Amino acid sequence: MTTNKETKNNSLDDLNRQEALIRRCTLDDLDAVIKVNEKELPEDYPYFFYKSILDNYPEPFLIAQNNVGMIIGYIMWRVEKTPSLDTLRYLTKAHLVSIAVTQEYRKRGVAKALLSNSMLAIKKYKIQEYVLEVRVSNISAIKLYEQFKFKVINIKKKYYRDGENAYYMTLNSK
Repeated sequence: MTTNKETKNNSLDDLNRQEALIRRCTLDDLDAVIKVNEKELPEDYPYFFYKSILDNYPEPFLIAQNNVGMIIGYIMWRVEKTPSLDTLRYLTKAHLVSIAVTQEYRKRGVAKALLSNSMLAIKKYKIQEYVLEVRVSNISAIKLYEQFKFKVINIKKKYYRDGENAYYMTLNSK
């Protein structure tokens, strides 16, 4: 992964080309975030779930707006403490809960900018590892995560409600 400075510059360059703005999500944005999720992803969450993520992890809960102020994407993370497999300590992990960009704004660097900026923001929680699940059929998302040096660790069988498998991907935060 690039340095923080390089990551910020790359994200800003992507945004300048796309005329999109990345900013922290607010309570007033949640209805629009939910609409993006319902339109673009098969997984839906209740309002209180989004609000809980926003309340507990506001810094890495980001939205993307187009040049007329419409929310065109979002990303949200949570922090988890899990036992280490090889030591007696707990690891602090940043778990990517959800990322979505509306169809008409895909392939324009919006998801990359959301991911880059949110990964920097969640470091505040002193995380040791980033983790995520992604549908095995979601090739474009997998390629995006691989650009950030995420690695497939295993496959979670029938992870999604429709029975599709998920890749479990991780990245050391150091």
